[in-house]
Amino acid sequence: MVGAYAMLDGVSAPGSLFVPSYGSAGSNWLYGSICGSEAYGGSIYGDQPQVTKIERFNGSSSPADYFFDQKWAAVYEGVQRANSTLRLMRQAKDMSTADTIEVRGEALFLRAFYHFEAKKMWNKIPFVDETITYNAGNYHVVNDTTWKHIENDLIYAMNNLRPNQVTSQGTMVGRANKYAAEALLAKAYMFEHKYDQAKLLLADLISNGQTAGGIKYALLDNYSDNFNIATKNKAESVFAYQSSVLDGVSWGWAGNGNTGDILNNPTGGSTGTCCGFFSPSQYLVNHFRTDPSTGLPDLDNYNNNPVKSDDGHASSDPFTPETGTLDPRLDWTVGRRGIPYLDWGIHPGGDWVRDQDFAGPYSPKKNVFYKGQQGQYVQDQASAVNINFIRFADVLLWAAEVEVEIGSLDVAERYVNLIRGRAANPAGFVHTYVDPANPQGGNTNTNAANYFIKTYPSGYFVSQGQAVARKAVRYERMLELAMEGHRFFDLVRWNIASHEISNYLETEQNLRNYLKGAQFIPDKNEYFPIPQDQIDLSAGPNGVPAMTQNHGY
Repeated sequence: MVGAYAMLDGVSAPGSLFVPSYGSAGSNWLYGSICGSEAYGGSIYGDQPQVTKIERFNGSSSPADYFFDQKWAAVYEGVQRANSTLRLMRQAKDMSTADTIEVRGEALFLRAFYHFEAKKMWNKIPFVDETITYNAGNYHVVNDTTWKHIENDLIYAMNNLRPNQVTSQGTMVGRANKYAAEALLAKAYMFEHKYDQAKLLLADLISNGQTAGGIKYALLDNYSDNFNIATKNKAESVFAYQSSVLDGVSWGWAGNGNTGDILNNPTGGSTGTCCGFFSPSQYLVNHFRTDPSTGLPDLDNYNNNPVKSDDGHASSDPFTPETGTLDPRLDWTVGRRGIPYLDWGIHPGGDWVRDQDFAGPYSPKKNVFYKGQQGQYVQDQASAVNINFIRFADVLLWAAEVEVEIGSLDVAERYVNLIRGRAANPAGFVHTYVDPANPQGGNTNTNAANYFIKTYPSGYFVSQGQAVARKAVRYERMLELAMEGHRFFDLVRWNIASHEISNYLETEQNLRNYLKGAQFIPDKNEYFPIPQDQIDLSAGPNGVPAMTQNHGY
């Protein structure tokens, strides 16, 4: 069971197929965020060329495009470990009925989670249960495009897991509980557009859900606490991978840390010194501009007035950051010049970017550790920052989406305003700023930028209608969950990936030359190519592969 949980980060033991684990990272920074228009690949041209190919939607099923193999191997390793748990459990001599039910529930939850990851990536997948071993041609179901197997596993888990994970051995925050299973099942229903079924689960989760430690789910007062090692596993964490370092693992790049994101730090003598990947896009940053009179986002014209950056300028060049009104979540999501970068000091711009022409002017932030945490929470550049798979904010935004789709626009507005209300709380969003030219000037604990955000006025969704309400909820997901690996999969499940990503590429190719000629092909790029070697391995005794390639590859 421990081994089955361990695969949540997409990393296995040294020497395996998926170490290093850039292509299999549990955070989905490449597939969910970069492919979803939130970020550029980053670093320098030619470094990890797989990233650039996938970002340009040029990835293929060839064994040379091994990042897809890494992801496939990681999720099906997770499936197999969950199945091994179920097989071994049947041989145990001294397990109580209650323990057997609990172990089965957790194993089925994990098996569903890993199949879910595969489903998002490839759609047509083999389903593997504990009665078989994953090998040549040995599957119950191949080319499966249904959700029934994932649903069935999660229904059992939801109905049989403890409501929390407080046991005689203490609080076990990393273990899935009833509500983690309920949340993941609701997420599956969202992908299937089963809004009525999702609504029932989400209503229970919001009213009765509790963390593994038995605390009721809630939004944290401080948004940034969701991404701080020192404040992880609080009331907003519904399910997360428990990253750890300095825990006895001796091999380099700590195996239980967030190793899949180990490339995604600023560079040039700053945090971790390496490697400048996963650079937030200008397109993402532009979404955080707010209207100076209403404090609301511009749902349609956000890209027409780009937020000011130092793109193309050396750190020694004079620069004044954007003075217009901004959503404060921007500066807990994106590192930009002139703004405090956690406790590392003021972001200097190009000096922390390996190649600004290629990677753009920004740095990622949510996955990065604090300078003061290096002795305790960092090992070989890997850190103990958790991977947040499901936050309570995510649950609230699913609930808002459901209410839009079934026509309860006023209820949807209330859910969205819970999210925006937290963002508008100045106590949780002060970015301490010290003028480097006048460090004793007394200007600490002041906002580093012109933050101004408001909730939607009462009745706004109803007055504007369903189409605008839908757009507002989807926009809020990008603001709240930016750089957390969800965006591409959201665009696909909303059936708007082609439109959104094509618009992104059309504008961003003017900023990043390597994106020129990149295109998203409808009815192809919604899913990634199935690795050819996996198709070959699916051949039975007759030599004919059981799995077939996705359309267009």
